[in-house]
Amino acid sequence: MATLFISDLHLDASRPAIVEQFLGFLRTAAAQADALYILGDFFEAWIGDDAAADLENTIADALAHLHEQGVPVYFLHGNRDFLLGEAWARRARLTLLPDPSVIEIAGEQVLLMHGDLLCTDDAKYQAFRAHTRTPQWQRDFLARPLAERQAFAAQARMESQRYTRALGETLTDVNGNTVIETLRRLGVRTLIHGHTHRPAQHDLAPLGLLGARRIVLGDWYEQGSVLEAAAGNWLLNTLPLPGGSPTTH
Repeated sequence: MATLFISDLHLDASRPAIVEQFLGFLRTAAAQADALYILGDFFEAWIGDDAAADLENTIADALAHLHEQGVPVYFLHGNRDFLLGEAWARRARLTLLPDPSVIEIAGEQVLLMHGDLLCTDDAKYQAFRAHTRTPQWQRDFLARPLAERQAFAAQARMESQRYTRALGETLTDVNGNTVIETLRRLGVRTLIHGHTHRPAQHDLAPLGLLGARRIVLGDWYEQGSVLEAAAGNWLLNTLPLPGGSPTTH
């Protein structure tokens, strides 16, 4: 069997085709896996466990069912769903992981990250990220009325889209030096992350770290993206919407 990694599904009620594709993935490929790792931006937005509605409840039930089938599910927060908390995780039977986390796959130490911490060229975002990850900011935000949190999330989403378009390709991608420094500091040779929506497998030898690789998961906006680790092989698969054919990188 295989260990599966996904990220950047951005699940939202306005995108029912992708929601159904993910539920189908849980019933099929994920049900046959050793484990499933979700590396952040699972939902388009998360404004508190108390705001969970039909979509979030459906997903929680499906993940809990997967756990009951013997497949553990691990979750690492992204920049869109960093407020996902213990209450919803318990309902979905998720194990929450810190970012970064080092796990072992087939005897190899592997680093898991969402990926936004690696985008250090974007100093403005890194400052915002640090501010919103403080316990005080999160307590204050979650104490606000639900309607106020919903309005904040909608405004933040629009501003994020404008900001990302204005930055261009370079600032929204990872910084190579930061990648190498992180791998060396943690003593690992394989990094898996999402966030940038640029699925690929990168050989890091040209950056000075022989035998190292960076695997970037794709988003689920127009298709699915799943990394499969089995028998020492790493396959990055694209899952088309129903009716298409999968591809492997």
